Amino acid sequence: MAGRRARGPLQRLQRRSRELQAQVEALRAESAAAAPGQREALSLRCTQLKKLVDENTNALRGLKKADEPAPVGNYNQRKEEEEKLLLKLSRQLQKLVLVLDQDNITTNYAVDDEHHKDPQSEDEKEEESEDESEAEESSEEEDSEEADDEDKLLDDPNVKECIAVGNFSAQQEGDLTFTKGEVLLIHDKKADGWWVAENSRGERGLVPRTYLAVYNEDEENQEQSEEHIEVVDETADGTEIKKRADSHWSAIRRAIAENDTVEVLATTGAVPAGFRLSSLFQLLQEGKEFRASSFLQPDLTPSQLAFKDLVWDSEKNTICPRPTRVSLVVTVCSCKMIPLPGVSIQVLSRHVRLCLFDGNRVLSNIHTVRATWQPKNPQTWSFSPKVTGILPSLLDGDCFVRSNSLSSDIGILFELGITYIRNSTGERGELSCGWAFLKLFTPSGLPVPPKMHELLLNGGTPYERGVEVDPSISRRGSGVFHQLITLKKQPVLVVKLKSLSAQSKDTLNLLPETLIGSMCYAHLLVFYRQILGDALLRDRISTQSTELICNPILATFPQLMDEPDLMDALRSAWADRETTLKRSEKRDQEFLKSQFVLAYHDSVFPLLHSTALPDYKWAEEESEASRWKVIADFLKKSRENDGALQYLLSSENTHKAFDISELAYDFLGEVRQNNPGV
Repeated sequence: MAGRRARGPLQRLQRRSRELQAQVEALRAESAAAAPGQREALSLRCTQLKKLVDENTNALRGLKKADEPAPVGNYNQRKEEEEKLLLKLSRQLQKLVLVLDQDNITTNYAVDDEHHKDPQSEDEKEEESEDESEAEESSEEEDSEEADDEDKLLDDPNVKECIAVGNFSAQQEGDLTFTKGEVLLIHDKKADGWWVAENSRGERGLVPRTYLAVYNEDEENQEQSEEHIEVVDETADGTEIKKRADSHWSAIRRAIAENDTVEVLATTGAVPAGFRLSSLFQLLQEGKEFRASSFLQPDLTPSQLAFKDLVWDSEKNTICPRPTRVSLVVTVCSCKMIPLPGVSIQVLSRHVRLCLFDGNRVLSNIHTVRATWQPKNPQTWSFSPKVTGILPSLLDGDCFVRSNSLSSDIGILFELGITYIRNSTGERGELSCGWAFLKLFTPSGLPVPPKMHELLLNGGTPYERGVEVDPSISRRGSGVFHQLITLKKQPVLVVKLKSLSAQSKDTLNLLPETLIGSMCYAHLLVFYRQILGDALLRDRISTQSTELICNPILATFPQLMDEPDLMDALRSAWADRETTLKRSEKRDQEFLKSQFVLAYHDSVFPLLHSTALPDYKWAEEESEASRWKVIADFLKKSRENDGALQYLLSSENTHKAFDISELAYDFLGEVRQNNPGV
């Protein structure tokens, strides 16, 4: 088992800050109960402690990220929050020094003039001392009273707007992910501390009360909100909070307490130091913006009066092909020397996520290809394995890439990932095992030639530079020979850029201008686009009409892009139907479209609304197996009964309650969803 990782400079300073914080709290408590004669000594201790706090602050400000022996996640944010804590301690000590010094002056003045006072003055002195003591206690309790007032205001049912004082990632279905500084509208303040909130995008979910403060637009109140960041951190360090009334509370509390799951895993030796939370997976979890289903919808021109990438060809009575600046096929071949995770976590999926990237922004949907591996060689990942029958699209390494972006820095970002579960906690997550970036144009503006590329993987996130996936490899020796050995041990991704055949070019030119997907279902996307063109450009009453269009395929097909096993079901059904067609029928586009519509209605459309089909869940082997069993059984019955009608009318099968969205295609609503400014 790997040893505990040595603390870095920032971690040592953080530990020192916690020690100083404990000393400050002890000194404040001692000062509140101190006799007048002890004030001078306490004031001296207070001054010395403030000096130590200031020294720690100066040392913190002098730290640099490069000083760390291993990469540290959210380094700048941690450093900033640590500085806020130290400044708070310094202010508390400064305030305490002034109180103690004022008490010393009052006490000395009373001793010097004691012989001038009459017996009645003694009573007055005691009353004054009691008043001063009360004032001091009131001053020392001011912070806690303000916090109590803030808590009362936060719990007030009339207070609806709150500001997030920390980042929170949803831990289970029904939770709402938010970031620090985000304003949330509270709908229900539940007694267990988990409130129902809504963000600016209209998304609702449960949020923990300890991550919220009362929202006020005034700068003064905004500063108070920033002070609460430290309160949340203290809660995260172990302060007792109300337990959540569900089975996942323990995992959530651990996530809050650990702050950085990856660092904990790296510290315990479960993963190398270069692993990070998956950036592309987090983008996929935020909504539909980076899902293929969104990019399948038509785009509008800048004038918003016509479709940008869906144009009608009246001569051929179909949509026009649209060549793009980037149109190619990239094959994900293999990954080599990928570090193995420790025995404390169980890997549920190994995969590569890829998208178009310009160094700053993701420019396309995020496509996922799952890897296979052999127990005898677990550091090598393979793609597109040989299987009998139709290869699942999730395993297909042949990916088409299309884009009309004019960026000179555009390229393909590859992120290797694992979905895991921690054996000790049952907590699920996704980690990046490294990333690589392949630019698609040379500095002179020419496309990179189609060939095999062996890409060295970087650690950290795509926004970090100079981070190794496993720094321990390069630290095991020195010299030229060692460097050669080290180079062979570095993790790499092997991909191949392919030039398009004439047939592939014709197929891809009928797809949206920006899209990444599997080549195995590209021909099905063409059918969808042709049917979409018929409905929007040929059969619509007028170009100004925005009425709902009754078309089950247009209404539901994009969902298949997010559920690859249903896409495979459609591929299987269409392959079976194609074998029954004559050569002349295959050349008739209108006839082919009508057959595709029948195949769709006899395969995936009934499954989409069947209660027998479990919800799609990523990287859950049991769920995936049960879904495919339902799909395979249905396809078999559909073939035997020459269609799905008997299945639909059978009393043995139940379906979800009917919803108009199953049939109605709202193209204007889809365009607005993907283009918020429309």
